[in-house]
Amino acid sequence: MSLIGRLCRIPKVFHNGTCLYRSIHSLSSLPETHQMLHKTCRDFAEGELMPIAAKLDREHLYPKDQIRKMGELGLMGINTPEAYGGPGLDCLAFSIAVEEISRGCGGTGVIMSVHNALYMGMLEKYGREDQKEQYLAPFATGETIGCFALSEPGSGSDAASLSTTARLDGNEWVLNGTKAWITNGAEATASVILATTDKSKKHKGICAFLVPMPTEGLSLGKKEDKLGIRASSTCNIILEDCRIPKENLLGKEGEGFKYAMNVLDGARIGISSQALGIAQAALDCAIDYAAKRIAFGSPILKFQSIQQKLADMALRLEAARLLVWRAAVLKDEGKRYTKESSLGKLAASEAATFVSHQCIQILGGMGYVSDMPAERHYRDARITEIYGGITDIQKLVVAGQLAREYGLQDYIR
Repeated sequence: MSLIGRLCRIPKVFHNGTCLYRSIHSLSSLPETHQMLHKTCRDFAEGELMPIAAKLDREHLYPKDQIRKMGELGLMGINTPEAYGGPGLDCLAFSIAVEEISRGCGGTGVIMSVHNALYMGMLEKYGREDQKEQYLAPFATGETIGCFALSEPGSGSDAASLSTTARLDGNEWVLNGTKAWITNGAEATASVILATTDKSKKHKGICAFLVPMPTEGLSLGKKEDKLGIRASSTCNIILEDCRIPKENLLGKEGEGFKYAMNVLDGARIGISSQALGIAQAALDCAIDYAAKRIAFGSPILKFQSIQQKLADMALRLEAARLLVWRAAVLKDEGKRYTKESSLGKLAASEAATFVSHQCIQILGGMGYVSDMPAERHYRDARITEIYGGITDIQKLVVAGQLAREYGLQDYIR
């Protein structure tokens, strides 16, 4: 069992039926097991990620050794049941861990988040036993990772309009099309790929497939040169008569879109947590600099204008964190959490952009140069408002859920 698995034997049902969110006011009010997880992840991030984060960003390096060590800790299969090599922790634990890893390095945080929430989450929820043995258990160690391929060059927010096709030819599925913006694509050894078997059925014709990488007929596009999160690779997956066994269909035929939407609710908690970590790192940076920078004979931390900025930064960050934790706890309780995950994603991503922007303002010229981490936090933060569902989509999701709650769903298209 991993170190985190031994430290954090979290039962599936706890709190005596009381929603944990109602009793969470700060880190210190979390259950002891979550506090131990937090300390373990923070120590790892400060010791293993912060010292190399600038180098990873500057040279677009995948943190292979650090991912392997995260696997040894149990972080690369954090929600995976013990039977398949993971510690079997809950979603709140996942959120806490992703935040702390992202505080150390935003790119490493998204590697962990996508691998766990999308690739592993899809396998755990919808995979057959034989599929889990082959495609889930070996991926919990950090030695290898998976990716999730939904988006296409012409299909982003409109996820149901996929053009990638799959047809059954004897005992094989034949896949054709291009998948875009695939996180972990360059390093993955397996992917969950969404494709349509019947375009006339729209979303009801979409299926999910397990595709080993490399495999004949599958190739990778160039690694994208991104604004931020450069430790994480992003590339296209190109399918040209890519043949996979018939048994590599994941779940039921025609259910792929529903599966994807379900795991994306959980994935938004991961992206939200990444945003929290980036925002926390930016706030840390701003406070440290304000305490050391002398102007007009005093540390600028004494200036009310700086104090007001820091207060606004803390407000956005702490409010967003509670929203994200609320979504995580609802998921752990088996309750509906679509609205809450979108609220958390909306608040956390906007907080990350705001806090990192204000951090640069506090640092002034030093915030604009790569000698300080502020500009990296600013670049890393920007993507959190885009992937996992852009800000506009989150607002539409929230509005749709509100209409449902008020019995007015017919007013929302």
